Amino acid sequence: MSEKVRLALDAMGGDFGPSVIIPGAEIALSRHRDLEFVLVGDEKQIAPLLAANPRVKAHAEIVHTDIAIRMDDKPSKALRYGRRVSSMWKVLDEVKFGRAAAAVSAGNTGALMAMAAFNLKTMAGVERPALAALWPTLRGESIALDMGASIGADAEALSVMAVMGAAMAQVVFDLERPTVGLLNIGVEEVKGLEFIREAGQILREASLAGIDYRGFVESDDIGKGVVDVVVTEGFTGNIALKTAEGTAKQIGEYLRGAMSRTWRSRLGYLLARTAFATLREKMDPRKSNGAVFLGLNGVVIKSHGGTDPLGFASAVDIAYDMARYDLQSKIRAMVDAYHATRAAQAPASLEAAS
Repeated sequence: MSEKVRLALDAMGGDFGPSVIIPGAEIALSRHRDLEFVLVGDEKQIAPLLAANPRVKAHAEIVHTDIAIRMDDKPSKALRYGRRVSSMWKVLDEVKFGRAAAAVSAGNTGALMAMAAFNLKTMAGVERPALAALWPTLRGESIALDMGASIGADAEALSVMAVMGAAMAQVVFDLERPTVGLLNIGVEEVKGLEFIREAGQILREASLAGIDYRGFVESDDIGKGVVDVVVTEGFTGNIALKTAEGTAKQIGEYLRGAMSRTWRSRLGYLLARTAFATLREKMDPRKSNGAVFLGLNGVVIKSHGGTDPLGFASAVDIAYDMARYDLQSKIRAMVDAYHATRAAQAPASLEAAS
């Protein structure tokens, strides 16, 4: 465990750039002493902040570029002017050429997805990458994917997403056989769109060693944590994620309003401060910040663009775990096992059909 874990950070990504990235790196370094950083961005902006953070400076080098992808750029535009020269592209290059174990960016999600797919390409056996995020639940955390890397999926793509999500759960939760469920409108096998029902049949019949497939789960099951991995296609997943984030903010506003309405409610708040502090901590989105692009030939982490240093440090934590415990090898092995099982089952299926 003495070997250093070297991460490439897009210092210009997000709403606040280096002013968040470098303090976030300092927090992450306090948690993982074997970290090293490649800070990619405008040296004129990075160097003064490093001077104020000598601990990070001692564990970092700067790769200069003064070109940054804007948060409102369309992916096609970002590729046209940012390919090979932008900070976002260059952190991916660090991973591609083996100089870093993972890349972390708080930049434009669409641009990062386009650049990562174009630069790193997808793994053999993976039709499309997926964006996987940690989801706070009543029993801890689950992994949910796809949160919007691509729109739509067929049964085969959904099944491969389940395999990749299970591989990530093995790393994050240290589980031998993570429980996996497909998001659907009901738990009954006859419900839902055809490609979801077909994916469920594929996963049941495959009976893979690294997956404990539990069938369909409904949207209200996500927060209950009934399974370790919840799988859906990107359109539905992104809507579910944004709905959950909005609901959490709504509840927070309701509580603040209720606690300040009368002197009795204010007194009640004072008496229950410890309980409310615990609630705030559990609902703090910064602790779950950092989504992983699964299925690429390299580890790429997307941080929320508007996060603060603590939130960015959480994204770096995810990158560290994915690199240190070799997520890529686990995904490759499980995807290969999945396709081998499918190939072995194909002759039997054809014989039964005839």
